[in-house]
Amino acid sequence: MARMRVSAAAAAALFVAVVVASPLLASSQQPAMAPVAAAAPTNNSRLEKAYVALQALKRAITDDPKNLTHSWCGPEVCGYFGVYCAAAPDDPCARTVAGVDLNHGDLAGTLPEELGLLTDLAVFHLNSNRFCGSLPDSLRNLHRLHEIDVSNNHLSGSFPSQLLCLPDLKYVDLRFNNLCGEVPAAIFEKKIDALFINNNNFDFKLTESFSNSTASVIVLANLPKLGGCLPSSIGDMAETLNELVLLNSGISSCIPPEIGKLDKLTVLDLSFNGFAGALPETIGHMRALEQLNVAHNGLAGEIPDSICALPHLKNFTYSHNFFCGEPHRCLEVPHVDDRQNCIAGRPDQRSGEECIAFLHRPPVHCDAHGCIAPLSPPPPPPPVHYAPPPPLCS
Repeated sequence: MARMRVSAAAAAALFVAVVVASPLLASSQQPAMAPVAAAAPTNNSRLEKAYVALQALKRAITDDPKNLTHSWCGPEVCGYFGVYCAAAPDDPCARTVAGVDLNHGDLAGTLPEELGLLTDLAVFHLNSNRFCGSLPDSLRNLHRLHEIDVSNNHLSGSFPSQLLCLPDLKYVDLRFNNLCGEVPAAIFEKKIDALFINNNNFDFKLTESFSNSTASVIVLANLPKLGGCLPSSIGDMAETLNELVLLNSGISSCIPPEIGKLDKLTVLDLSFNGFAGALPETIGHMRALEQLNVAHNGLAGEIPDSICALPHLKNFTYSHNFFCGEPHRCLEVPHVDDRQNCIAGRPDQRSGEECIAFLHRPPVHCDAHGCIAPLSPPPPPPPVHYAPPPPLCS
């Protein structure tokens, strides 16, 4: 689903070109390739600092079941497994560490502050390990960092705000950790290409700043403390956004009609939330859409015909809502799921009692920001005036 990024092995080539390319070239599931041939670090302060940083990392690793750091001995850091060297971008005569890739190593330990000495690092991949603790604050010194992937570890603490200081950062993958607290609105202001923070314990709300993101892929799934509303300004993301995944994120909102402006979007997943109201007909303007999932919400009304007429739509899931009608065209979508709605004549629908009870609920209204407006309290009853009792007879 998500777009891919460069491998650490490609980091050396990136530095030779003195250009960091788009982070979309190789899968994170690929094993690390053989390191670039080692070069002597004689009179090279960059490699000397890298030696200090990598030895500190080796010491901080408490379990290395695959023996990945067995070769991490001596000052020839360019010969270390998972370490990639290249010409420095500001000095072609000097070699430097451009990438570290220890993905899928099952390594346990912590990440030391000395990693901040790797000031030429462009690619830092540590996914699918058992690192714990927080990301070192010294990462703010990695001004050439283009990608960081520390997903699927045991990291904890708050959102690593030091990443906001990195001018070249384009790919941020923090998913499947134990990070918590607020996600700074500034992350949506950064010119990054991909943001994965799903499956953590972050506690924040979507605001209008969310629409300032220029990312092509945003995954905020399985963040039940996220909450907030899908802002009506979401249409401002039309120039760059290709995939948006917000499943199971505690959002209670209408789906704003401005979402139809996202004409480059291929994947939209809003399932397992509290979306209510109608499915906007403007989604039929999203000509690039291939996968649309709005299952397990409180949506109702008719499925717009224009949505099912989208030319590239391959998967449309709207089960477990309260839709009462669908055009026959929807059943021609290659993969469609309309179960557990209130659609007459279709199999596996809600009971008549459930559908009638839903129809008797007050209608949903959303404010200008896309949030579900609270129901107005009923007016108070008129005051009751009692006539005074008649005077007693003397």
